[in-house]
Amino acid sequence: MSVKYKSALLGLVVIISIGVVVLISNNNSKAWGLNDYNSQKLDWQDCYGEFQCSSFKVPIDYENMDNENFVLQVLKHSALDQADKLGAIVVNPGGPGGSAVHYAFNAKYIVSNELLKKYDIVGFDSRGINNSEEIRCLTDAEEDAFLNADASDGKPQSVANLEAISKDFAAKCAKSAGVKLGHVSTLEAAKDMEILRILLNEDKLNYLGKSYGTYLGTLYASLFPKSVGRMVLDGAVDPSSTLREQQIAQAVGFDRALNNYLASQSTFNSAEIQTLLMNSKTSPMEDSSGRKATQSLVITAIAQSLYDPNDGWRELGKLLDKAITKDDPSGIFELADRYNTRDESGSYYSNQNDIAIMITCLDWQEPRTVEQMGSDREAFIRAAPVFGQFLNFAGLPCKYWKAKPQLPKTQLAKIETSPVIIIGVTEDPATPYIWSQNLAKVFTNSKLLTLRGEGHTGHNQGNKCVDSAVDSYYLTGKIRASALICA
Repeated sequence: MSVKYKSALLGLVVIISIGVVVLISNNNSKAWGLNDYNSQKLDWQDCYGEFQCSSFKVPIDYENMDNENFVLQVLKHSALDQADKLGAIVVNPGGPGGSAVHYAFNAKYIVSNELLKKYDIVGFDSRGINNSEEIRCLTDAEEDAFLNADASDGKPQSVANLEAISKDFAAKCAKSAGVKLGHVSTLEAAKDMEILRILLNEDKLNYLGKSYGTYLGTLYASLFPKSVGRMVLDGAVDPSSTLREQQIAQAVGFDRALNNYLASQSTFNSAEIQTLLMNSKTSPMEDSSGRKATQSLVITAIAQSLYDPNDGWRELGKLLDKAITKDDPSGIFELADRYNTRDESGSYYSNQNDIAIMITCLDWQEPRTVEQMGSDREAFIRAAPVFGQFLNFAGLPCKYWKAKPQLPKTQLAKIETSPVIIIGVTEDPATPYIWSQNLAKVFTNSKLLTLRGEGHTGHNQGNKCVDSAVDSYYLTGKIRASALICA
């Protein structure tokens, strides 16, 4: 995840949404065309005191519209100064699979007071995500098994086991999603966002996308360049990179972040990290319930901590102290479960694990064979000794996917829009800085805002230089001509 946000109202959002879905879905007497979808009305209802909720329909398949649709949920925090409102900012927290409804619910924490006054903050859950006809492939027990599957040692039996569980995952997703399996892509979500812009009565789409949300914004801009308003893409995904290139770049990024953490303190070293990982493979620690801190959970917990150089690094120190010096796996479980959206009872309170893979398999092609993935192991380890071995098989479920990718029909280059800000953090582990540099070249009218530092994404992370530049852009529409570099 690219951001942290409150989820206390998760259950309530789902309950309220059910009634809205039933109301709208009964109105399917004829097949809708695009004009019908663009002519809907957002029936805003008060929810959670200071918010408004609504929903809208989008076609399952834009290329073959019929009477089948997704009903997408949307939440709005209204601008505090309605008399001088500048419009709406549609927000997305990343993922893929992060809930933008929950993100917008945290409007007070994700944008400044100045932007809260002048803009409605709007988030919609994309197709198949949480409140928008959530698609889940696995039960909680199956999710546990899937997330603990591990072929990092490269041994034939481990790879065979991972193949089997990946095939099973693909088959269960196909059964759960049905005709919707091939239609939860980012390309289609970008088209959905254009319908939302029209229904919001916004002449231009103002947008704030973090991490994966930058890819959604990029595809939107490529499809509807004249509809782009004030757009900030923070923690960029490079649309020209292959799935393999993304995986190895992230492995390198997380290794680098881990090394930076280790260099910042004198208590633990890389050898102890490798020993912890090796021991968790052969003899994992257990808690009082018998739950095992597997190697997959250990590396996930470490990754979770590296997104944030402040609280995350402190939590990593506590995790290592408990695990290495006290044989206590509680810190591992806490951070890994937070990353995997697993609660204390063992239930997954979000479908992000499933939908992230579903979206990825539609957004990117995986041309490598299983054998080629296995042969890549050494290259991944050379590039990233810690994280590399865990990412070279990351695309395996896509080899068995039962739907074709939904790829852009044109090359993502020379996108001509109004001025766009792209934010890159020099030591970002999840979306390496080079990706932001590359994305800035995709837009003919973009400005790269560089934050020299650690952590994932740069906006709203406590850096006044970054935040003031973003605020000024949204409030005035202007970007200063001089270089945007913050430290």
